[in-house]
Amino acid sequence: MAKDQTTRICCIGAGYVGTCTSAVLAYKNPSVRITVVDTSEAKIGAWRSRSFPISEPCLQEILKQVVERLAFSTDIEAAINAADLIFICVDTPTVTKGTGEGFALDTSAVVACVAKIVEVSTSDKIIVPCGTADQLRKLITQKNTKGLNFEVLSNPEFLAEGTAIHDLLHPDRVIIGAENTPKGSNAAARLVSLYQAWIPSDRIKTTNTWSSELGKLAANAMLAQRISSINSLTAICESVGADIQDISQIVGLDHRIGPHMLQASIGFGGSCFEKDIRCLVYLAESLGFRHIARYWMADLEMNDFQKASQTERITSLLGPLASSKLTIAVLGFSFKAGTTDVRSTPVLTIVRDLVGRGHKVKIFDPKAKKEDIQETLCKANLGRERAIVSLNAMQACDGAHVIAIATAWDEFRTRPGLRRMDWKSIADGMQQPRLMFDGCNVVDAKYLEGLGMKVLELGRKQAML
Repeated sequence: MAKDQTTRICCIGAGYVGTCTSAVLAYKNPSVRITVVDTSEAKIGAWRSRSFPISEPCLQEILKQVVERLAFSTDIEAAINAADLIFICVDTPTVTKGTGEGFALDTSAVVACVAKIVEVSTSDKIIVPCGTADQLRKLITQKNTKGLNFEVLSNPEFLAEGTAIHDLLHPDRVIIGAENTPKGSNAAARLVSLYQAWIPSDRIKTTNTWSSELGKLAANAMLAQRISSINSLTAICESVGADIQDISQIVGLDHRIGPHMLQASIGFGGSCFEKDIRCLVYLAESLGFRHIARYWMADLEMNDFQKASQTERITSLLGPLASSKLTIAVLGFSFKAGTTDVRSTPVLTIVRDLVGRGHKVKIFDPKAKKEDIQETLCKANLGRERAIVSLNAMQACDGAHVIAIATAWDEFRTRPGLRRMDWKSIADGMQQPRLMFDGCNVVDAKYLEGLGMKVLELGRKQAML
């Protein structure tokens, strides 16, 4: 293995992060061969057949261009032995039982991967995991009986679903953490060289592994904090008559703050923000910093409040009608626009609360798979007789008393030029009181009111019906 050259990479985990990262690395490094491996034959089969298991803009186009140097396989041992560098891109959910329950990261899948690498390797390896590097180094020391050299690097991903390929091609930064040893520095340099194929050197930051890992948690926690900060003002706006969109603009025009992540919503979701904040809370608690833990915990509590309060606002506006068994259409179920991911979606809270109040809920999402939505509802013990997944928006809205827009898909916008739905037919097919709750502020209230709807907007005052 040449000292400064990486020619073969193995990526363990054929999911969202592993496949997107491998595709872009192969695209930008023509001399490198990458094998993405997974224990799931169905997942590998889907990638091979081009029936892609995830939807991500531009991913399909890149995969077509790297077909000769990016392979998918279930032969994990062979891929490990052929590789110089191994990325571990497996799930690290929050611990559900035992120490750290509800907060710590469950790194058992990562640990299993590292144990497998040490067991089957016949040559030195550079390992890039998605877990605690110190923990993995200790594991390697215990299991390495062959005298091989295993260097562990930290290379956290900063991908947003819906823009992952763009994020990889045009990153704000790439962070690489390594041990401060000659071998650690050499391993980091080899990973740096892969990214330098397209990323300027001043955007590639090398540091120690703790700084790398904590930096990832801090970035996601602060992004989530911005969302919760603007969301915390929606209830105040609704009470006093201020406009949350004006507030977002006023705040965002301050160059010290900027406009990003200041769009009010029903709450943040997805697989990263809450998980990383919980991990940060657990880390602070374990180090004895309880005030710091409570500080970040407040962000999660604010997000829970934001999700739960939307159902309260809808029902309070309905007045006496709220006690009736109404039909409510929920438009959008993925945790944000631009992704099919329904994991930890904030929309589930609204659906569960509405069903719990005896209402019938009909759900439509233009991108999320019907079976994924149904699986999420099933796990939440929401029977199909009360929570129905519709094939299109018209079907979901037909006969509805209330429509709630929960995900900011362009399909739901009403501005001329962006309008894709027949809102007049939808309005005509609704039952009184024909209430529209816009939880994403994507519709023109005056336009829908002209069609006979009553519009309730997030972060804006509304009189009783």
